[in-house]
Amino acid sequence: MDWLQAVILAILQGLTEFLPISSSAHLILPSQLLGWVDQGLAFDVAVHVGSLAAVLIYFRQEVIDMTKAWFAWVLKGEKSQDGRLAWAVIWGTFPVGLVGIFFASFDIVDNYLRSTSVIAATTIIFALVLWWADTIAKEARDEHTIRVKDIIFIGCAQAIALIPGTSRSGITMTAGLLMGLSRTAAARFSFLLSIPAIVLSGGLESYELATSADKVDWTMLLVGAVVSGIAALTCIHYFLILLAKVGFKPFVFYRLALGAVLIFMMY
Repeated sequence: MDWLQAVILAILQGLTEFLPISSSAHLILPSQLLGWVDQGLAFDVAVHVGSLAAVLIYFRQEVIDMTKAWFAWVLKGEKSQDGRLAWAVIWGTFPVGLVGIFFASFDIVDNYLRSTSVIAATTIIFALVLWWADTIAKEARDEHTIRVKDIIFIGCAQAIALIPGTSRSGITMTAGLLMGLSRTAAARFSFLLSIPAIVLSGGLESYELATSADKVDWTMLLVGAVVSGIAALTCIHYFLILLAKVGFKPFVFYRLALGAVLIFMMY
């Protein structure tokens, strides 16, 4: 992998990790169009570290408040909105963790789901679902009003995102809209929910890397992490601003166009 490939893939990862447009759909295009070889497990770990750093930096005050409130809840029994939100993030992560373990045990994604046809189909299908959710959105609540049924629904939606092309951020935002959250609340909760999800996926990749014999180019990994982090941080900031003004429709149209491109590439 050369420097141009590293920078482009890091930017793609940083942007698509949080935009509702599917990171797997975008990472398949450069290899198909430009004939690039797989970037390797170590680079995947690096760009995930960059994305994680970005969301922690952007939501640093929320994370600090939630952490303090969670410990106050557990140790002192002091219930609060921030504590409830922390519990929502924790419990909302369980479905993707359990399904991820099951998929990994049988290599379901690699053996059956990581194909251009699957990614094209899920890119289009879940674009239409997002369109529907955005159209009927009531936008009645913020992320601090998350209820048990919301946690279950959004958490299970995140587990579906293990299917390539679905988009973790896209489907969790869709689920949030369907449960009555505002557009920005659905996005903010999706970003908070991404923290343990990225830790889990990055941890699994790190374990696989530690047990492999792959050589590591630390300079390339550092570039990947930094570029991914900058792209992700920029993405989160401007996405929330854009979302409040125009909603999800531009991303729906983009996904439909991307799905059409992928189908064209197949034939």
